[in-house]
Amino acid sequence: MAEISASMVMKLRKMSGQGMMDCKKAIQEADGDIDEAMAILRKKGLATLAKRAGRDTSEGLVVSKVSEDGNTAVLVTLCCETDFVTKSDDFITAAKTLAEYAFVCSADEGAENILETSVDGKTYNEILTETVSKTGEKTQVGDYTKYKTEGANFISIYIHFNEKVGTMVEIEASDDSTAKSEAVQQAAADIAMHITATKPMALDKSEIDSEVIEQEKAVFAGQVKNKPENIIEKIVEGKLNKFFAENCLLEQPFVKDDSKTVAQVIAEAAKQAGGEAKIKRFVRFEVG
Repeated sequence: MAEISASMVMKLRKMSGQGMMDCKKAIQEADGDIDEAMAILRKKGLATLAKRAGRDTSEGLVVSKVSEDGNTAVLVTLCCETDFVTKSDDFITAAKTLAEYAFVCSADEGAENILETSVDGKTYNEILTETVSKTGEKTQVGDYTKYKTEGANFISIYIHFNEKVGTMVEIEASDDSTAKSEAVQQAAADIAMHITATKPMALDKSEIDSEVIEQEKAVFAGQVKNKPENIIEKIVEGKLNKFFAENCLLEQPFVKDDSKTVAQVIAEAAKQAGGEAKIKRFVRFEVG
């Protein structure tokens, strides 16, 4: 058997990020071959993934990246089994790296595409396997969305301080000066925060599934079924309008000033900047 030196163990530890004892055992198993030892550590991660395949990954972190011009952005989650692991340096590093890989991923959607994306000759799947071998928990890429826009449009992102919930929102502006104005930029950031806090179902009522609307109408009608038919219709209509106001972003009262709707907030900010602006789309992710 080859002699295992401290320098060999340190070299493998630097390469893999694994503990000293795990590195020493891997080198011993590989009879001193560092590359083979690295492969052994990766296999350990794959074995852990296979063993824990059925485990629930309800914890994790939300991460993001936005281009300097604000025209391309990603929002993505890295999920694991316990909140304890989300606080580990290994998991946090893997999550931050995920944002980089998601940003350069050629596909706009699909976690499997990120896994096969390569940066500096290394796929994210390899990074994920190494992370699993360090943490001992099932870890996987969760929700993923990439926004690409152009012209005066831009993207704003808000991630809550606990990094377990975040929002990405695209603003459509009439011109560059309006889009880049402090008023509109601040309004966009505030609206992203608003979405994170209020969990709207859709941008407006046209985006809410018709089946959901019919179900709500049936519930409202059942609540006043003993009243005259014409009264029931008016009450159901009123309750439905309230439902839209509570669940459609544009109609929601703004969290920082409930005398205004969210739609009014962005419109007023754009008017202040001498132009027009509106919310085009949004996505909100939450883990834990």
